[in-house]
Amino acid sequence: MDIPSLAMVLQAALSPNPDERKAAEQSLNQIQYTPQHLVRLLQIIVDGNCDLGVRQVASIHFKNFVAKHWSPHEPDEQQILPGDKDLVRQNILVFVAQVPPLLRVQLGECLKTIIHADYPEQWPSLLQWVKHNLQDQQVYGALYVLRILARKYEFKSDEERTPVYLIVEETFPHLLNIYNRLVQIVNPSLEVADLIKLICKIFWSSIYLEIPKQLFDPNVFNAWMILFLNILERPVPLEGQPTDPEIRKSWGWWKVKKWTVHILNRLYTRFGDLKLQKPENKAFAQMFQKNYAGKILECHLNLLNVIRVGGYLPDRVTNLILQYLSNSISKNSMYQLLQPRLDGLLFEIIFPLMCFNDNDQKLWDEDPHEYVRKGYDIIEDLYSPRTASMDFVSELVRKRGKENLQKFIQFIVEIFKRYDEAPIEYKPYRQKDGALLAIGALCDKLKQTEPYKSELERMLVQHVFPEFSSPVGHLRAKAAWVAGQYAHINFSDQNNFRKALHSVVSGLRDPELPVRVDSVFALRSFVEACKDLGEIRPILPQLLDEFFKLMNEVENEDLVFTLETIVDKFGEEMAPYALGLCQNLAAAFWKCMNTAEANDEADDTGALAAVGCLRAISTILESVNRLPHLFAHIEPTLLPIMRRMLTTDGQEVFEEVLEIVSYMTFFSPTISMEMWSLWPLMMEALADWAIDFFPNILVPLDNYISRSTAHFLTCKDPDYQQSLWNILSSIMADKNMEDNDIEPAPKLIEVVFQNCKGQVDQWVEPYLRITVDRLRRTEKSYLRCLLMQVIADALYYNPSLTLGILQKLGVATEVFNLWFQMLQQVKRSGVRANFKREHDKKVCCLGLTSLFTLHADQLPAEALLRVLKATLDLLVAYKEQVAEAAKEEDAEDDDDMDGFQSDDDDDENEGSDREMGVDAEDGDEADSVRLQKLAAQAKAFRPNDDSDDDDSDDDYSDDEGLQSPIDEVDPFVFFVDTMKVLQASDPARFQGLMQTLDFHYQALASGIAQHAEQRRVEIEKEKLEKAAAT
Repeated sequence: MDIPSLAMVLQAALSPNPDERKAAEQSLNQIQYTPQHLVRLLQIIVDGNCDLGVRQVASIHFKNFVAKHWSPHEPDEQQILPGDKDLVRQNILVFVAQVPPLLRVQLGECLKTIIHADYPEQWPSLLQWVKHNLQDQQVYGALYVLRILARKYEFKSDEERTPVYLIVEETFPHLLNIYNRLVQIVNPSLEVADLIKLICKIFWSSIYLEIPKQLFDPNVFNAWMILFLNILERPVPLEGQPTDPEIRKSWGWWKVKKWTVHILNRLYTRFGDLKLQKPENKAFAQMFQKNYAGKILECHLNLLNVIRVGGYLPDRVTNLILQYLSNSISKNSMYQLLQPRLDGLLFEIIFPLMCFNDNDQKLWDEDPHEYVRKGYDIIEDLYSPRTASMDFVSELVRKRGKENLQKFIQFIVEIFKRYDEAPIEYKPYRQKDGALLAIGALCDKLKQTEPYKSELERMLVQHVFPEFSSPVGHLRAKAAWVAGQYAHINFSDQNNFRKALHSVVSGLRDPELPVRVDSVFALRSFVEACKDLGEIRPILPQLLDEFFKLMNEVENEDLVFTLETIVDKFGEEMAPYALGLCQNLAAAFWKCMNTAEANDEADDTGALAAVGCLRAISTILESVNRLPHLFAHIEPTLLPIMRRMLTTDGQEVFEEVLEIVSYMTFFSPTISMEMWSLWPLMMEALADWAIDFFPNILVPLDNYISRSTAHFLTCKDPDYQQSLWNILSSIMADKNMEDNDIEPAPKLIEVVFQNCKGQVDQWVEPYLRITVDRLRRTEKSYLRCLLMQVIADALYYNPSLTLGILQKLGVATEVFNLWFQMLQQVKRSGVRANFKREHDKKVCCLGLTSLFTLHADQLPAEALLRVLKATLDLLVAYKEQVAEAAKEEDAEDDDDMDGFQSDDDDDENEGSDREMGVDAEDGDEADSVRLQKLAAQAKAFRPNDDSDDDDSDDDYSDDEGLQSPIDEVDPFVFFVDTMKVLQASDPARFQGLMQTLDFHYQALASGIAQHAEQRRVEIEKEKLEKAAAT
């Protein structure tokens, strides 16, 4: 297609008529692979006589095509012809600076794609083009391209970073000359600012991780620093500054100021700190500290002075300067420079930045939702002068508290005093807000430091609690926030704790949204700190009600954290509310997902809150796990979420959804047909994209097979056995798959063999075949152990059938030789190298013991003797490991008893207990074990790190808590009973076997027999105790 025809098609793509647009898009799709198509698009983009709309469509089409096809991810995707690539590379550089900014953005994205794919190998001439044009009239274009090139290596380290050295060597001398010329221009234009900004960005990318060796030359580095300090000190031109604050902060000269401060901060914090430096960079750090750090500090303080007199400084610049000052506090030489100006800085600049201001009030009134979002957004903190001010004050009292804490607190107390004494119409509300923020920010220091520590309760009662009823909304919000910061102190008068708690709860009904949100956040601390739940219990229903009203208004994961804390704390008492909570959380989840989809932003708060909703649902299910009847009522609410989010739609929340599926399939009295309908979705996801979640998917699959075995075995539409085989055989046979990714597969085969004993004979051969195939090419010892355990499980399932299949496949000798070799293998320290967990040893014991039931013609005497010795060794090792674990458990119990004396629950431990699935509130043994088993399942299926020099067995204890039919089988009793059967059925064979044992193994056999009888007595006793308990 020639250029005029292509331009007409692009024009049609702008048509208001949808049919014309669709036809044009189809036409573009058809011709996009024809030779020269990309070149023609580029010609249209740069043609100044062509309609700008058409050029823009062409640029977007060009960018998308380059992004997808320049360096395709899939090998079978259509490639761009090498000749076309050459033409594009030759022409795009010339035009990128000439096209309007609207089109330059698109061409810049293309250049980024091409440079990332082609430089230096396919495009070695690029750097020479840049160097040549830096000395010519094309300076802007050269800088624009160099910025993209430098950015490619910004985060690269070590050998990947090598090309940077040549880039710096070839271009930095020219950049320095250009920069020098630019700063000498009198009354510079905005275009000059754009050029300086590009030079700053190139410098930033080149020094981000490492200083290029050329800059270690003191003369070269000094030349750059003179220019940066010149820009830092020079006032920003007043003429032409926009009045709109949003546009003003992005104005060219302020951007130059920001990038300069950014660079100087980076040099100071990463390369100018003697403590952090590698030995070879020490000299540079010393030189920087001596020659520049103090000058920069001086400039920064002068810049901040603008704030004192009511001048303008962009938030990001203020934030960066305060970061520099915070980093200077701990360095003696810098602190000495700071000290003479510290009081003015602290009380006239930093404290006013902490106070509520006009912009806050405007946002509070006009868009309270945005006010809340900004207040809880971590990204906003990077730009916020207020956060940087709080960090400065915290760092100051932490590192230089002796000379500053008392002085600062006296200043705050003065504000409290002035506030209290002023008549209501003249009260300094905003200063009080700043003072409360300071008190909250310093809570860790004040809680540890006398005399403040013992005055905290009085301070809260006098200066914080009254603001719960302030006529000013932002003070009510701040009072709630500060109260939350101090909720964990030991109140001498419990009425004060009670008053604060009830005031925070009242805040949930405040007419102002930010007050309600800050109250919810504070409530979490009060719930955690509350020793008498009777304080909250009577108001629980209304509290939950207010909660969900707020969740309908705001998507904020902190809200969900508070709810989780309440559910955690009240445990089973949440039962009456469980269904309502799940319904509300499900509704909130759908709302958050819709917001996230509409915004289509990766860091969207809606997506975070959606994850929080699902986590809270899991917490609720966990809290009512001993009330299985509730699960049937909750299931219909959660099914739509599980159905939709187990597809590609749920990739962002897949782990959380699988946790819910795990709870629903484990704690429900039975697994419903509706829950079974999720099995195919998980299989599809696993086959398609979810291999990284295989350990998580394994948990519910195990539950389906072990808790609803009959349905798994009998249902043919869908055929669950076949679908399981399809996925496991595909994964186990995949040569591209790492050993770690495959680990859940043999665990699932084990689940089938152990739960379906005698009912899946037809699957023994296929599963053994893929197991042996994978075993031959497995490198990691942990996976080798798991695969060998599949063979042990198959022997325990049916020894005669299994041995027959191994012989038929011609692998019996190979498999048993490898097994015995693995059983004998020890590490340098003498510790067993394989089958480290109790579970592994037990499975091997049961598999090997099952061989004694075979007839003499199936297993010769010599082989039987080898099996007997290996089994005895293994039983002894198992016995020792069980005894060791019991000893450790007793020691842990003793440690736990020590902990009961503390005043307050250790929140951290409580949180981790909850994650482990241990019900920290209740002590019901039987159920605690059930819950631990589910938690162990979730934990069990994480891949183990299998480093050969790690002698610890701990790595392999992950799924000791797994529930399985073999839990009821004692390997010692099973061994002795099996040997008794052999003795009775074939006395001569038994006698011959025993006589060939040497003295050592005879002693082991005798010890095992005695231990088995002891175990029989213990098992009987446990049964009686269990029966008595129920």
